[in-house]
Amino acid sequence: MSDTIFAVATGRGKSGLSVIRVSGLDASLALAVFNIGPLEPRRATLRRLRAADAEIIDEALCLWFPGPDSFTGEDTLEFQCHGAVSIVARMLELLGRVPGFRLARPGEFSRRALDNGRMDLVQAEGLADLIDSETEQQRQQAIRQLTGGLSRQVDQWRSELIAILALFEADLDFSDEGDVDRGVLSEAEFRLSQLKGQMVKVLATGDRGERLREGVTIVLAGAPNAGKSTLLNALAQRDVAIVSAIPGTTRDIVEARLDLGGYPVTVLDTAGLRISADEIEQEGVRRMLARASAADIVVWLRSAKEIDSGLPTEFGTLPGFVLSVITQIDKGAPETEGLNISALTGEGMDVFLQALTELVADRIGQSAEGAVLTRARQREAVAEAVESVDRALAILHSAGTELVVEEVRISMRAIARVTGHVGVDDILDRLFSQFCIGK
Repeated sequence: MSDTIFAVATGRGKSGLSVIRVSGLDASLALAVFNIGPLEPRRATLRRLRAADAEIIDEALCLWFPGPDSFTGEDTLEFQCHGAVSIVARMLELLGRVPGFRLARPGEFSRRALDNGRMDLVQAEGLADLIDSETEQQRQQAIRQLTGGLSRQVDQWRSELIAILALFEADLDFSDEGDVDRGVLSEAEFRLSQLKGQMVKVLATGDRGERLREGVTIVLAGAPNAGKSTLLNALAQRDVAIVSAIPGTTRDIVEARLDLGGYPVTVLDTAGLRISADEIEQEGVRRMLARASAADIVVWLRSAKEIDSGLPTEFGTLPGFVLSVITQIDKGAPETEGLNISALTGEGMDVFLQALTELVADRIGQSAEGAVLTRARQREAVAEAVESVDRALAILHSAGTELVVEEVRISMRAIARVTGHVGVDDILDRLFSQFCIGK
């Protein structure tokens, strides 16, 4: 933290604009590097950047953010210059010559923001998710995390645990002095039960937040020539899979990452389900069954001539949803009840896409309001807190107050891990290493 760091905060390569960020105790020295006079805080000023020999490097908008009112909480200087590779390289070269200046590591600006109290761990994870977001629903969830949706809930739980702990300790320390009402334990028990209910409610969101971050897996399954590859190409709006009238063309799994109504999905085209003497095709079927058993949604495709065939017994019991679809209705077969489509002509695709999107939304179960756990570590910490509260309630009337107090403290430590207040150094190193340099 004693070093002053600098980096390009925008994408690499030629562009119309590049932002170079400098942060640290000596960030103001960068003004002299480019022969710039004092800047008014938080006001964009156009200045001509010059090297020591009066060489003109560029004209750039310069912004000065004195700490602690900056992104990192430190003195920060930003240059919005033209995005020519030569300009950026020259500016980084000159900054690198300043004693105490060094190139920032991946995520180091954000890490300093966390260390300086400008954000907590949940917000940092939200920022990472926002940078990686590909769909509208992912963006909305990341924004909720970044703006403190879960953090506020966790801070409220922690404050309530502190208040409950004070009640128990008052009973423990002063019960023999007659100054503590014996109803204190009843109040503490009631508040602990209410708090447990709140945590269980958020915990009940399960892995929905994680599922939205990572996406829903959809497997297209069916007999050979049921139209799986054609449907995948139609969904992706490009030629992802080979389409052929020869049965068994698809042997390995072909997948495409898509945005379906704002939700991230991965659609898998798989080998046709049939008995075959071909060892390669047998392996393809085995892989198809394995992926279907782990999928969130299985779309079972049947051509119009296979209307009477149901879901094969080879699937067993699938954990996800199964959406049955009749395909190739463009070949003249009469439509049946349910979903009837032609991926080739587009007939019925709007209804199919709506049904599939509703299944994805239901699978994620994402609410636009309220706190949502988006990572396994958050869920595990809250679950540990609930277990400790459970133990405290279970022994409240049968054990000493000292044991109850210890369980409440364990719950507090678990909750503090969610926002990064205790015991998360290894998590921080792993998280920020995934950020790009300059963020």
